[in-house]
Amino acid sequence: MAGTLGKDLGAISNAQTFENRPGAAGETHQIAPDGGEVLTTSQGVPVADDQNTLRAGDRGPALLEDFHFREKIFHFDHERIPERVVHARGYGVHGVFTLNESLAEYTTAKVLTEVGEQTPMFVRFSTVAGAKGSFDLARDVRGFAAKFYTKEGNWDLVGNNIPVFFIQDAIKFPDLVHAAKPAPDREFPQAQTAHDNFWDFITLTPESMHMIMWTMSDRAIPRGFRFMEGFGVHTFRLINAQGASTFVKFHFKPRLGLQSVMWNEAVKINGADPDYHRRDLWDAIDLGNPPVWDLGVQLFDDAFAERFEFDVLDPTKIIPEEQIPVRIIGSFALDRRVDNFFAETEQVAFCTQNVVPGIGFSNDPLLQGRNFSYLDTQLKRLGGPNFTHIPINAPRCPMHHFQQDGHMAMRNPTGRVNYEPNTWGGPRESPTTGYKHFAEPVSGEKRQLRPESFGDHYSQARQFLISQAPIEQKHIGDALVFELSKCERVDIRQRMVAHLLNIDEALAKAVATGLGMKTLPEPAPAKQPTRMDLPPSDALSIVKRITGTFEGRKLGILVTDGAPAALVAALIDRVKALKAVYEIVAPHIAGAELDDGTMVEAKQKIDGGPSVLYDAVALVVSEAGAKKLAKDKTALDFVNDAFAHGKFIGHTAAAKVLFQKAGIEQGDEGVILLETADDVPEFLLACGQLRQWDREIKNDLDAEAFMEAQDVTY
Repeated sequence: MAGTLGKDLGAISNAQTFENRPGAAGETHQIAPDGGEVLTTSQGVPVADDQNTLRAGDRGPALLEDFHFREKIFHFDHERIPERVVHARGYGVHGVFTLNESLAEYTTAKVLTEVGEQTPMFVRFSTVAGAKGSFDLARDVRGFAAKFYTKEGNWDLVGNNIPVFFIQDAIKFPDLVHAAKPAPDREFPQAQTAHDNFWDFITLTPESMHMIMWTMSDRAIPRGFRFMEGFGVHTFRLINAQGASTFVKFHFKPRLGLQSVMWNEAVKINGADPDYHRRDLWDAIDLGNPPVWDLGVQLFDDAFAERFEFDVLDPTKIIPEEQIPVRIIGSFALDRRVDNFFAETEQVAFCTQNVVPGIGFSNDPLLQGRNFSYLDTQLKRLGGPNFTHIPINAPRCPMHHFQQDGHMAMRNPTGRVNYEPNTWGGPRESPTTGYKHFAEPVSGEKRQLRPESFGDHYSQARQFLISQAPIEQKHIGDALVFELSKCERVDIRQRMVAHLLNIDEALAKAVATGLGMKTLPEPAPAKQPTRMDLPPSDALSIVKRITGTFEGRKLGILVTDGAPAALVAALIDRVKALKAVYEIVAPHIAGAELDDGTMVEAKQKIDGGPSVLYDAVALVVSEAGAKKLAKDKTALDFVNDAFAHGKFIGHTAAAKVLFQKAGIEQGDEGVILLETADDVPEFLLACGQLRQWDREIKNDLDAEAFMEAQDVTY
């Protein structure tokens, strides 16, 4: 005993000394000296106060927002080893964020203030409802989760490709997911919401109507990850050095612009290549064309929040860009694939609570609930509290804390001390660099109550609808008809049409007609009347924002023996010059012998390379080759689908027989004759418009009725 005690006393004499600062109730705060170790969370975020939980008022209740407390107690709770649900299908890549404009006026976060600083990132894209083995092109929200490995700890912006959500309070999240997932008695349908349970829940949840307009729009069937916007969804706070707060919404804007596919196309892509989105991103990085997004912010103060038409804490609402423009402050390129899918993409853990000093939370009730839920989710999914020891989750900055043990611990405190305050040594809290929560005044009764300011469920749904181009409005109507037609219960269909009457009468009539309803129901009861004065916002439309470039897209070139070599070469050269890609499709995988005797190797045999995989196609065929293809059903499907999906089609004169056999009696401006190589630039310039949308109107059974209901001429 004496020997041990002597050794311990010796250790005390060599230990660091700390300033012991008493708190308001006499508790001991040990302050890290200059240059000393600073206590951090397991995410590497410096801690300002390790003695007190965050609470509403001096004697008020503890708040879920206190991520340090929850992480600390969570880790402690799971130190003893005991005997993933949504976003299961994901794909992750590494990248680098570069800040171009400082927000030092608004925040102390170094990642948003140090211009030129390059911050490593990991981004995971995902569908929501489907299982890990489901297909890429489900009609679904897409997760767009970004982890920034900053110098002050990990910042996770866990967003989606849609800026609003279905529900206003996190307590309803289990119900939403249960309703969207396969029914428990039959375990189908998979990765689909076209069923009674989902629409039963939705029609009983009017707050979902804005999100439904988005998920029934083309936003829910994107062309690829590279062509999606990302949104932080919630209102967050930026906190500056003086402790002042500015509200912020985060936006990721793709440099390649927005693009989606048609529903019929999505169904066929899922059959031809269920990994379509994964393969597209893999190939782009492999070819040295990594996708780039701009990071933008909408900044606003309390005065704007007070006068804005809706509550900025309501996650089912947006702030139109016409009211607060998105300010671009930096960009990120996703340029490195993972080394191992499981170790990185599957094991990456995102938590909305992971913020760094200078970034804080608002009282959005969905965000507050997510802050609680995500950490708990990682325990179930990754087996224990030490998921930050996994390299993909580990901060890239120094970490110092006293957390220990637990399942799969890879590092533990060394030496005797594993607590603080202590007289041995180790990290201590830092009031200067540590995370400080915004000192927001809080008052009022503790109640389970939805604020009346959250009560307008239809006005922004209408604003989104009228912001769309006519063809996009048609697609929303088509999607609603399709999904509701899969509901067996007539009353569910009627309830949804009743909600649509509060959004747009013409849309409701078009959907009712598509469902064969003879009479319209009464409009659903509305807590607040629909505002008819909200103006359209072009930023909400995909078609209105077409960039006019073919960059990043893919051209399918169908060739046969005897095809003109000069034309094939001109197409390839021009595609490369546009920073686009091409694939040769041929009757045989060996390729085709062109008219100059050269062989062009095929990437796809026509059976495995349908036109749905391409943004535009060129039919470069000889007369003999075209006659042979005209006997092949797959080749005719290639032509027919390209035409039906509104794609630009370049063709040699010999391809006429293919159009005839495919039943295409008359072309349009999107069907372009390629007589010589000189015709190629004009063809690919036209391809930059991506679709010939009026073709769909002329060749769709429901189009005439829909346009009449909408009183639109196209």
